[in-house]
Amino acid sequence: MARSLVLSNGSLCVTLDEKAQVRDVYFPHVGLEDHVRGHYIHRVGVWVDGQLSWFSEDSDWQIEVGSEGEALASSIVARHTGLQVELVFKDIVYNEKPVFLRRVTIINKASRNRDIRLYFAHQFEIYKSHGSDTAYFDPVSHSLIHYKGQRVFLIGALLDSVPFDDYATGRANFQGKEGSHKDAEDGALSKNPIEHGPADSVMGLYGTYAPQQSRTVHYWMCAARSIPEALELKEYVNTKSPEHMVKTATNFWHAWVNANEVNFDSLSPEHIALFKRSLMFSRAHVDIGGGIIASVDSDMLQYGLDTYSYVWPRDSAYVALALDRAGDTNVAKRFFEFCREVITEEGYFMHKYLPDKSLGSSWHPWIQNGVFQLPIQEDETALVIYALREHYRRSHDLEFLEDMFNPLVEKAANFMVRYRDPETKLPEPSYDLWERKRGVSTFTASTVYGALVAASELSAILGKDSHEANYKKAAEEVREAILKYLWDDKAGIFINMLGKNENGVTRDTTLDVSSAFGVFSFGVLPPDDERLKRAFENTVRILSHGIGCGGIARFQGDDYYRIDTVSPGNPWFITTLWYAEYLIARAKTETDFVRIRDIFSWVVRHAQPSGALSEQLNPQTGTQVCAAPLTWSHATYVIAVLKYLDKVAEFTKK
Repeated sequence: MARSLVLSNGSLCVTLDEKAQVRDVYFPHVGLEDHVRGHYIHRVGVWVDGQLSWFSEDSDWQIEVGSEGEALASSIVARHTGLQVELVFKDIVYNEKPVFLRRVTIINKASRNRDIRLYFAHQFEIYKSHGSDTAYFDPVSHSLIHYKGQRVFLIGALLDSVPFDDYATGRANFQGKEGSHKDAEDGALSKNPIEHGPADSVMGLYGTYAPQQSRTVHYWMCAARSIPEALELKEYVNTKSPEHMVKTATNFWHAWVNANEVNFDSLSPEHIALFKRSLMFSRAHVDIGGGIIASVDSDMLQYGLDTYSYVWPRDSAYVALALDRAGDTNVAKRFFEFCREVITEEGYFMHKYLPDKSLGSSWHPWIQNGVFQLPIQEDETALVIYALREHYRRSHDLEFLEDMFNPLVEKAANFMVRYRDPETKLPEPSYDLWERKRGVSTFTASTVYGALVAASELSAILGKDSHEANYKKAAEEVREAILKYLWDDKAGIFINMLGKNENGVTRDTTLDVSSAFGVFSFGVLPPDDERLKRAFENTVRILSHGIGCGGIARFQGDDYYRIDTVSPGNPWFITTLWYAEYLIARAKTETDFVRIRDIFSWVVRHAQPSGALSEQLNPQTGTQVCAAPLTWSHATYVIAVLKYLDKVAEFTKK
């Protein structure tokens, strides 16, 4: 079950699923230490007329999980016709402190007085390890507290300013016990005050409701490194009041997403709403330490060997590009500071990183067929330098550029100059951007060209003449080599990859949309070049064939989460929006702009009601597949929209 919402302040990150349940709680880093881990659930349930109904277990709940248009907050409605109850949620993570807040309006839809009881049940796996947790009721603060070591979660709630009525602690998923939520079936809890091991808890808020009456619950969860710190946060909530915190956090996001004036006149309200939500979803994945997480959807772990909760320099660079273009240069600045800390002495980035700057997991070996190799994707190194040049163009922060040049730009650019085949001048082999093949891909070579041009320009700004000349010369050599070795004039495509085996050089001619996009995006050829036009036409025609829902697959025969054999692979938001970027660059008439807006509308149609974009789609039904929300998808939409708006402005001036 993909995530419908990600709520975060850079330290505490909470995800909600399509049933409005908490499924991930990351603290103190976004994407690191998931204390729920997806396979546990923070349930929500209602007891009325002698019947208990949990959101996750009763299919009669009609739950609409949306998000506010201009705040990183939920907008959820849950209706149960049989129980004649409606709940309206607004969820948000407070922007100044690690506090998750839920405001729930409970409405009695019946025509008689009734007792309605709202339950919140909690199952943690603190530090991502099963057991040794403690859950207890603290009578002094009137809170439920879960803790292990230096991780503490304090939970409280009010019904119309009155603290929760009932509670229980117990054990979950152990010795045949499902969890303390089962204790609520009779509408009363045991008040067991403490439990340890795989401990869980449940709280109840009881009230009498007149016909059509609504009452409001304010719920909060404070995350801290110690119990005294958690209690201080609880006092902070009391002093500020939960409602005040909800309002001020909403105001913060409203101000942030509207900080820069954008002329959206040529776009529909739906396009604009997704643009703003994409900005906020991207921002939600930014860790306080500068790392930008690909996705915090932990359900990936249930179907694969790992999650996407890592800092991929590639994905992060695209998010930094998007937020820079949208006006938030602060995020990009902190990301480049992160990169300065993790780049190797040799000048390249490894596969991926954790947000605390430690090395992430990888499947790229250091040796292949008995021969040493660097287990890298060189496009990740290149894209960081390319994005830094774009950051400087918008920030004009000369002092920051000086701070970054020697430890980041120079290191990486010197590596890219050095890590080339002495004969062809192309980059040496590395893994491709899809992390599947090793060789010299057109996309990677194009990013290296773009990065070396960027490094040359940054050198010129700082008056480093020899660096400028060196990087410029190497860039031109790479460009000439791309056109010489990677263009197939007969087929009218840029080939996917050059490789080597015992028989010599191999040519992988698998159609891959990243090949044409790389040549276009990083300026190897101008948009109107006939070779590029042929490459895009041939690639898009084949990679969209057989896809009933629309969109473009990554490459021929893509088997990652593959649904059928009719299509070349599942369509991705990223690849389809890449084609939109190319169309934007070539647009000359209003008809061209209509075609681009049609792609934006396609993205909107396939977004979740909350605005979340996944990685890919079922090629026939259009339902979302794989991780959601994916920051790279959201960043690509933001970039495409801003490029479109720039092009429209240019067009209207003529």
